[in-house]
Amino acid sequence: MGTHNPFFADNAAKAAVDAVAALCNSGFLKIYTGSQPTDANTAIGAQVLLATLNLSATAFGASVASGSAGSKIVTATANSITGDSSADATGTATWFRVLKSDASTVVFDGTVDTSGADLNLATTSIIINDDIEVTSFTITLTE
Repeated sequence: MGTHNPFFADNAAKAAVDAVAALCNSGFLKIYTGSQPTDANTAIGAQVLLATLNLSATAFGASVASGSAGSKIVTATANSITGDSSADATGTATWFRVLKSDASTVVFDGTVDTSGADLNLATTSIIINDDIEVTSFTITLTE
């Protein structure tokens, strides 16, 4: 068997991240309890929706490539995210899902924690009617 060692040009990797970012325009960031589904194509089961935040009309700025060969990354940073002024339920936030503007088409999902996760919150303990804010959010692709 041969060796696999693909490298993408910055412009190709940036195009991929920018395409995903564009799918998020006017979309939604939903935060849940329970186990993250197997992948972003898997339907939500018994997980409880804690909060829904609104992404901007242009959800992310243009992506930027950084780093050197073998450790390059491409990052797009979210524009302003409108918080949820009244959380839907009480529970521990463990994962999130980003949906397109139609509120049903999944773009991607990831883990939630207070550090080291795909989405880091000040606290994962959400109380019903709490104000939930996300002040910084990025999409990152490793080249």
